[in-house]
Formats: sequence, structure tokens, C-alpha cells
Amino acid sequence: MDPQTLTELLDVSVLDRLDRIEDLPADELARSSALRKEGYSAEVTAGLLTQAQLRRDAVKKLGPFAEDMLFTRDGLAQATRLPVAAHHARRLLGEGKDTGGDEGTEGSADAADSTPTIADLGCGIGADSFAFAGMGAQVTAVDADEVTAAIASFNLRHLANASVEHARAEDIDTSAFDALWFDPARRTVGKGTKSGSTARIFDPEDFSPSLSWVIDKALAAKAAGVKLGPALDHSLVPDEAEAQWVSHLSEVVEVCLYFGEARQRPGRSALVMGERTLLVHEDDLPADDEDGVGELGQYLLEPDGAIVRAGLVTALCGPLQARRVHPKIAYLTTDVEPTGPASAGVTIYEVTDVLPAKIPSLRKALISRGIGSVVIKKRGADIVPDQVRRQLKLPAGDKATLVFTRLGDRHVVLLTQPC
Repeated sequence: MDPQTLTELLDVSVLDRLDRIEDLPADELARSSALRKEGYSAEVTAGLLTQAQLRRDAVKKLGPFAEDMLFTRDGLAQATRLPVAAHHARRLLGEGKDTGGDEGTEGSADAADSTPTIADLGCGIGADSFAFAGMGAQVTAVDADEVTAAIASFNLRHLANASVEHARAEDIDTSAFDALWFDPARRTVGKGTKSGSTARIFDPEDFSPSLSWVIDKALAAKAAGVKLGPALDHSLVPDEAEAQWVSHLSEVVEVCLYFGEARQRPGRSALVMGERTLLVHEDDLPADDEDGVGELGQYLLEPDGAIVRAGLVTALCGPLQARRVHPKIAYLTTDVEPTGPASAGVTIYEVTDVLPAKIPSLRKALISRGIGSVVIKKRGADIVPDQVRRQLKLPAGDKATLVFTRLGDRHVVLLTQPC
């Protein structure tokens, strides 16, 4: 989106039309035609339709707040889900820390002095700043992109303790803040795809700002957090940091590096957020390999992606009385159906059979068992699930989950049912 189009979208009458866009026909072409007949330019019409779609897409991350916000495609893609942003805020502000913003102390000089200040450097559309300010901090949100900064300002307009600056993170005096939050841009700047998205950047030194600059500033801060993509190489985690991989509702969303007072324990950890919460740390890893690696039990356990990314799969073996199916594959197996807190870190399948891996034999075995619809999972197997599904050509029948993996040196297909 260019600045001129955004300026037109921010007109009160245009925003009002965006809020009422569901009054128009659901078909996008019909909506476009109706908006053009109402006198909106082609650019504003496209902007209204895009914002309406992005608001719908944003509900998964931002809940009911999405209907009162504006977005860019890249900004929404990198935006933090609100429950995760609240976790960030608790880490930066300190669990249960009094921010001095309670009613009754308003206007007190002492209360004002005790209000923590946070710089959100690379604020994007403002999701993390929303959480920081909502928990009482005085927030300065900064973004190098003019349009993104303007959108963040719109999204944070109801929060008196949040302000937005259009500036590069490198140009901000970070020493003036109690805590720093970094979310470096990890997509290219410039022309995007037809859908408006841009390409992902994989070299951390090409992030904006670069990861090395971010870490230098984080190390010097009283408290700091750095949000990055979950594929971060473990070798890039500084010894002084806690690296926490996070999943939300079974989807791995990030890894955060915490420094200073925001760090709880150095090393790698995984936080599973959902109906239940589980925290696993590398201190929980066993000193020795578990017994029976490669021996299949009654249940197959698929560890949460955050635990896998953090390299902490074997930390679950003791609590779940489980073992790996292969030393280098992130599936566990056990003879006892998992219960207790650690079970929040796995998806559980009951193994009903071990089937041949060759397609003709596998197809015959499935048909003989009345299986006609399969979910295909794989680890340690060189297959393409969609291609295998087409090759099987199963007639209608019962549902099952096929797991292509290895037991020791054997390539196998496990016929399973979710528990």
C-alpha cells in the first residue's frame, strides 16, 4: 500500500465504509462494483476490499480487536498473536510486577517515575505494543516503513500511553528506555507478489535491523526481548540469552531471545500455549539415552513443534515413560497412554498396525481393513504426502492416520488413530 492510498483510507468517511462493508454483497466483484458506484476511486476500492479481507484473516491472531484495526499483508504475517504478545509483556515487565498504573495513583509523580518505558523497535502493525501498553508500560513504537508506522499509530490510537515514531531502530537512543523489544523485519522491501506479500529473508544479517546489531543493543539493555522466526539456527543464540521457542494452539509461531532482567534461565526452552500450558527447558534433558530406542509401543507420540525446534524431545521421555522410535527422529512411543502435565506437549495416536511401505502393498492392506480416507504424516521418510495419497487411490471407507517413519533401520508405515 502506498502512502497516498493509506491517507485516503484514513478519511473518516472511508473508515466508516470499511466498518460497514459487510452490508455489501459477499461476492468481491459485486462489492467492487458497488463501491465504485458510490464514488470511490479504484485505489481506494481495492484498499477497502483488501482491508476487509485482512481483518477477517487477523481474527485468528488478534480476536475481536481485528475489526477495529488496519493492516498490511506482511505486517499481519509477522504480527504477534495477542496471547503470545501478553506473554512477551509479562517477560519484559516482570511477572506480576506493579507498573505504577493503578487507579488512585494517577497524577502522582512517584507513580509516573515508576512506570516502565519500553521501546518497541520494529513495531509492525503494533500487536506487541498493544500488549505492552495494555499492561501499563509507557511505549514508544518505532518502525522504519512509513505506511507501517502510520498503521501502527492508527491501531494504537486508543492507548494514551503508546506513541509511534516513523524512524529506523538504529537511530533511536535505546539507553533512554527500561526495556527494549526487537522484531526485525524479515521480508524484502519493495515490490511484492500478486497477493501483496514480499519474499522472506533468511540471512539474519540482512534483517532490518541486522541480528548482530540487535543482539549488541539487547546485551547492553536492562531488559530486552528479540522476536525471530522459529527456524533460527541454535548456533546464533548468544550464551547470555534464553532462547524460548513458542507454539500457540499447536502452531509454532516464534523463537524469542531474552536478555537481562527479562531472562529467566539461560539456555533453550519451549513454551506450549493452548488449552494447557507446558514449559520445557534444556535442564530437563536426561544425561543418558532412554532404554528401548526403536521398540514400538502401543502409542505414538508427536511432540509439539516448539519442543522439536528447541531440541528438547528427549526431555519428555521420563515424564511420559516414552522412548524415541529412532535416535534422530522426533517421534516418541510408549506402552502407557500419557497423562499428567507433560502430555500437553504431545499429540497422541494409538498404533493399530504396522504396514508395508511400498505403495501397492500398502494400498492392498488399507483396503482390506476398510480404510478409505487417510491423513499422512512423515518423519525420516522421503515421501510427498499428497503424491502418496493420489497413488493410493483408495475407495470410500473409514478414516485413519498413516505415519511414514523408521523403527531402528526399518522404514515402516504405522496405521494409527488419534486418541
